[in-house]
Amino acid sequence: MKQLYNKLLRILRIIKSKIVFYPTVFAVIGIFFAFIIMYLENLGISRYLLDNLPILVVDNGDTALTILSAIITGLISMMVFSFSMVMLLLSQASSNYSPRLLPGLISDKSHQIILGIYLGTILYCIFILFSIQPTGDKYQIPGFSVLLGILFTVVCIYAFIYFIHNISENIQISKILDKIYVVAKTNLQNLIKEENTNKFPFPDTTDWKEYYTENSGYLQNISIPNLIGICKENNFKIHVLPVNGIFVLKGIPLFRASKELDKKTIQKILENFNFSRGELVQDNYVLAFKQITEIILKAMSPGINDPGTAINGIDYLSELFSLRMYKNDRNIIVRDDEAFLRINTVDFDELLYNVMAAIRTYCKHDIILIQKLMLMFRYLKMQPVENKKLYDCIDREAQTLINDARESLTNKRDLEKVQELISNFESKGHGK
Repeated sequence: MKQLYNKLLRILRIIKSKIVFYPTVFAVIGIFFAFIIMYLENLGISRYLLDNLPILVVDNGDTALTILSAIITGLISMMVFSFSMVMLLLSQASSNYSPRLLPGLISDKSHQIILGIYLGTILYCIFILFSIQPTGDKYQIPGFSVLLGILFTVVCIYAFIYFIHNISENIQISKILDKIYVVAKTNLQNLIKEENTNKFPFPDTTDWKEYYTENSGYLQNISIPNLIGICKENNFKIHVLPVNGIFVLKGIPLFRASKELDKKTIQKILENFNFSRGELVQDNYVLAFKQITEIILKAMSPGINDPGTAINGIDYLSELFSLRMYKNDRNIIVRDDEAFLRINTVDFDELLYNVMAAIRTYCKHDIILIQKLMLMFRYLKMQPVENKKLYDCIDREAQTLINDARESLTNKRDLEKVQELISNFESKGHGK
């Protein structure tokens, strides 16, 4: 039952990330609501309103048809324009910033809901249009249904205004960076809160039996509660080998177990690993570092040359790196005072190197960005973390950046500034 629930949950998450999810839901709601209103019309709701509030009810068949036809035509035009704006947003974000941003922008609920409101209203009006009899008397005209169609159109107009406002904000790089940062920060804080590595050691897994993946794709997430339940039920421990978010090829080692497992248990375990062909920041905070790094690289490329955006990106990287310093490099899951599960993670040293290796290539010739990166390193060295080895990683990357800057810069004043940055950096103690 747990495996079935886990599968349904994974499918729902994948569906919800698609751009057609909310429009489809609203379309179905619009159709069902149209049939409900038709049923109420048969009960005489329009007759009641015509007798008591005639000013609100359309009592002419041709007028009702004209109104609904105009509503449908106008809403289709608005929907096409809105969809075109979404495509323009995605195209601009991909070309100016990074293609990795597209999944996050596509999954923006507000855009999907607005398109869904349009589609639901259009389908509602179409079905009501079919029920109108132009030659019938005024009591046979679904005046209440037409009134609702007008009200829904007003809602669509306000939704369109909000859509223009929202899309003009979402294309701004500050908004994109902040959204990536907030999601990654929440993910990291949750991981730090759940860690118990220091209290509960995990045994060496070198001699444990390895089991292999039957699928390929990005390791999106792992159902930890289910795996813990399987471990407790069968009295063994698991060491997950691939890092969350990495692309896993079919047939490579996926996990190790402290004892030999039967095929049924292996299959149960494999069902709790979710592989996907896409990546989401919600499932992997490392992707946030990749996205922000790519935005910085794109900004500093010769075709764009936007140092301001690169500086903004470095600011967000500084905050994320400082938070990452408080996370252990080993992730051990504990239940009932016993460690059952170990999951490999990206080391801080490796993460910092990968980010800086890419940034150095495009930023080593710009003294302003060199200063900003050195300020980032100084800020990271101020963090009062328990693992003092992290400071050595920061020192190495800072020294590598300075070496590249010396080789790339030729201006005497810039080289003097580099020497000043070195002096300031070395004078800054750890955790101060």
